[in-house]
Amino acid sequence: MSPVLPVGLASREGAADLSTLAHSLDEVADLALGHVELPAYNFDLVLGGRLMAARVAELEAACRNRPHGFTVHGPLATNFMGPEAHLPRFLEVTKAFVEICARIEAPHLVIHSGMLLPHEVGRFEDTALRQREWLHRAGEFAAGHGVTLCVENLFDFSGHVATFSLARLAREIAAIDHPAVTATFDFSHGLIHAAQHGYDFMSQAVQLAPFARHLHLHDSFGAPDLPWVYRDAEANASGMGDLHLPLGWGGVPWDALAEQARFPADAIAIHELNFRFWRDRHEALAAARAFVARLTLV
Repeated sequence: MSPVLPVGLASREGAADLSTLAHSLDEVADLALGHVELPAYNFDLVLGGRLMAARVAELEAACRNRPHGFTVHGPLATNFMGPEAHLPRFLEVTKAFVEICARIEAPHLVIHSGMLLPHEVGRFEDTALRQREWLHRAGEFAAGHGVTLCVENLFDFSGHVATFSLARLAREIAAIDHPAVTATFDFSHGLIHAAQHGYDFMSQAVQLAPFARHLHLHDSFGAPDLPWVYRDAEANASGMGDLHLPLGWGGVPWDALAEQARFPADAIAIHELNFRFWRDRHEALAAARAFVARLTLV
């Protein structure tokens, strides 16, 4: 029988002080998950680049004896293509979250790829090179703790107008050439980025897939955000934005991905579900499992 990737689910963000974490984990205990992805970017675990020891101990206690493994999503603001003055602190923060992963035996730490504001675009290649250097340093630390950094593809958002295409992220991971630095392939992000920049999603998806040891599964219609909405339901009604719909509800070409792309055999798949659709989690997970069962693994 061919191997099938484990499918997991991102847990609720909950309270930053961890007071709701145990409940969030209890409510997914009966879903037969391979992993639960902790939105640790929302938790008060690190202060000034250093671990908050008592809070991390609370996290360890809440995660102990669970029927699934864990992955960790680190801070979204970490940006190794950002201002040089920020980079040492970003590295300290990344190391702190690597230590958190090691404490709860989470094999993957998800971090975001670099992004630039309009006035920074002229330095794109220089900052991309700099990011490679800093990610390699972070990868060395991660490897020493048995953790893999999984660098996630983005789309242009919140004034950022320069983020990596799928093919460019694949080239960056290849250039870093470190066993502890790989990619997170977020399919909805990639579809939106392709629409923003006018390239063919599938041809570039095939290039990124072999480097993606972490998969973020959720659906959208591949359309950038509306300039403004009063309520999130309006974005859903329009089909605009990174909606985090249950897999199969949007326009991501799941069939083509299963037919054409080749993924690492040790990848972990996580359904990142918009919590307004939490009642649909069983349907979402069934669709995710059906999708990963069709993937060709290498």
